[in-house]
Amino acid sequence: MQAFYLRHFGFVPVPSSISGWQLLTNAEGGCSIALHQAAKSQKSGAAIKIVFSVPDVKTFIAKAKKQGFEFGAIHEAHNYCFANAKDPAGNSISISDRAYRVKHA
Repeated sequence: MQAFYLRHFGFVPVPSSISGWQLLTNAEGGCSIALHQAAKSQKSGAAIKIVFSVPDVKTFIAKAKKQGFEFGAIHEAHNYCFANAKDPAGNSISISDRAYRVKHA
């Protein structure tokens, strides 16, 4: 999982001595995510979706495809684009250019 998020989303690992826990931070100063072993009762792809903001959905998908990571169709809604995929653990993820294109009130 760590390699996936490092490669495709530009995260970098934060050094830690805690076994089974890895904090990743975005190299551009965005969000951080923590990866850890889920409880056996936790189902993959639980009822959440992580959305990553990207300036250009088509460009991101083209780069990801060259690295072996496939997204579904590009959708357009209310002046922004998004596409969905699954990470290696089966969690729902999405990329969207909404933060770059939609003005928030």
